[in-house]
Amino acid sequence: MKVNLNKTLEELENDRWDPPPDENSSGLVKTVYELRKKPLKDFTVEDLRITIGQSFSLELLIPLAIEELKQNILAEGHFYEGDLLQNVLSSDVSFWKNNYDHWLAIKSLFESNYGLFEDKEYRRFLKSFKTFEQIHHVKD
Repeated sequence: MKVNLNKTLEELENDRWDPPPDENSSGLVKTVYELRKKPLKDFTVEDLRITIGQSFSLELLIPLAIEELKQNILAEGHFYEGDLLQNVLSSDVSFWKNNYDHWLAIKSLFESNYGLFEDKEYRRFLKSFKTFEQIHHVKD
């Protein structure tokens, strides 16, 4: 599916959200509402990490995350190396059950970088990937 990256999530999904419930909403809530109005071409790794971490608009965002992860499997938002990968691996199970091609792309990326994850500093991703593989895998 070809996505117009000049459009926002609200435009692409034809779903405009009202402003956050009140001015005392959490920083995360305010950020998510703002990101829905940002053109996808302007999304950063951190923007992808946040939105994927909230498990919404995955049909539009996972392909963007895959492109980022192809460039750098340990792409980093504001938390730590690999935080985008971690959020992708722990995103909504039902998305992965309905999007086997994306599942295969993540599996392939992980496997082609497997040696990196044997390093002590990155071993935590092995556990996350094993869980991803077990929970999300629906076909062989």
